[in-house]
Amino acid sequence: MKNRYIFTVLSVLFCYVCIACQSQSDYVYSVKGETGDVTRALHESEPSRAEKNKRWKRGFAYVTKVIDGDTFWVDNGTESFKVRFIGIDAPETRNSRWKKKGYFASESKEYVRSKTEYQWVRLEFDVQAMDRYKRRLAYIYLEDGTFLNASLIEQGYAVVDTYPPNVKYVEQFIDLQKRARETKQGLWRKEPE
Repeated sequence: MKNRYIFTVLSVLFCYVCIACQSQSDYVYSVKGETGDVTRALHESEPSRAEKNKRWKRGFAYVTKVIDGDTFWVDNGTESFKVRFIGIDAPETRNSRWKKKGYFASESKEYVRSKTEYQWVRLEFDVQAMDRYKRRLAYIYLEDGTFLNASLIEQGYAVVDTYPPNVKYVEQFIDLQKRARETKQGLWRKEPE
């Protein structure tokens, strides 16, 4: 009986490890663009560990997965970690214990995905480096210099949500949100139900 129990536990653990490894090592991804879906092998385009490390020393990280409109995973050549955008809150893409799926969530996520996934971004940190969920907190800049946090607010993909001490751009964010709301950009087009 004891051996059977141990075998069952080990089998379950083995399955869990296999599933976790599979989700971390997907070699194919899809991109939706104007011309439709394009599927590409990651190993063909993903930068080497050395390249990621080199770019990290200049402040850039490689985005590997977008979670929603204000969170993604990056790889710096040494480690992968989750980044939460400072000063904004995008609608949730799914229900959780704390929040319900939000209006305009899929549009927000898709906007961030189109701008960042499998691309380089520059991370700017503020006073507090991590939140209580162990996510790195950062302001995000695209390679062309676009300030993504501000762009998300300006186009109505996110709202201002600041927590001291990380308030470096709060006044800019508030002004952008006011304009987005007045001109009915993105999620301000209609009030959530």
